[in-house]
Amino acid sequence: MKVSETRLCCQTNEHWLEHALCLVRDVGYAVVEGVIPSAMVVETSDRLRAVHERIVAEIGADRLRRAGELGILRLMMKYDRFFTHYLEVPQVLAVVDATVSPTAIMHLQNGFILPSYPVDTAPEVAQNNYHMDFRRLLNGYCASINVFIAISEFTTENGATLVVPGSQQKTEKPDKGYLAANAEQLTCPPGTMIVFDSTLWHASGRNVSGTDRLSINHQFTRSWIKPQIDYVRALGDETMLLLSERTQQLLGWYSRVVTSLDEYYQPAENRLYRAGQG
Repeated sequence: MKVSETRLCCQTNEHWLEHALCLVRDVGYAVVEGVIPSAMVVETSDRLRAVHERIVAEIGADRLRRAGELGILRLMMKYDRFFTHYLEVPQVLAVVDATVSPTAIMHLQNGFILPSYPVDTAPEVAQNNYHMDFRRLLNGYCASINVFIAISEFTTENGATLVVPGSQQKTEKPDKGYLAANAEQLTCPPGTMIVFDSTLWHASGRNVSGTDRLSINHQFTRSWIKPQIDYVRALGDETMLLLSERTQQLLGWYSRVVTSLDEYYQPAENRLYRAGQG
């Protein structure tokens, strides 16, 4: 399948979701343009940089460097509630509902400010080596889906994401040579949503453009899978109660683990782990 055949525009294709789901099933990914309005893209860029400064100030540049990551921003909602708006985007919610169900939770939301390096000088980290974001194969059962948002334009020069079509749901890791030979680079305009099966083999490209490349990765899973961060506890009840019910759902508000019999024996509407969570 040609790369162009995996691209859709939700503004001009009323059947974009149906087509995207077929692509994710058959080749592992779909590129959906026109999802995030330009004004939100611009605001997101500014807020990503501001959050980055706050994280560095709190955790320390040396500690972050020792973690072996390139410009990953975790728990952004703690520093700026603006990033909860990405859990309200209709196209994102449509994908979540149609794949990992309306009771899914967000496994992670990570911002990326991918720095530029001279050719062949970028450090080797997990991001720029081919990997799966969900390493458990459940006989084709969809337990996890990624929704990746391009904030910068994705180009070959700034390290647009590399994916290997058809590599999802494989019981054995593909050979390195096969991955390199068959990878497709997903160049796309800002505001694009890249949807992929979390078992798809992919990697960050190498940024040699001279400027940072910005994006946000979301991973959504079935509610019984633990998130990367306990977002409910990290954000706190006061913040959680300010959010919409759907956002609360996605952050795990309805699938919390009880810590006492008093919490367990509550009326249905007050239970921390509510019925019907999948």
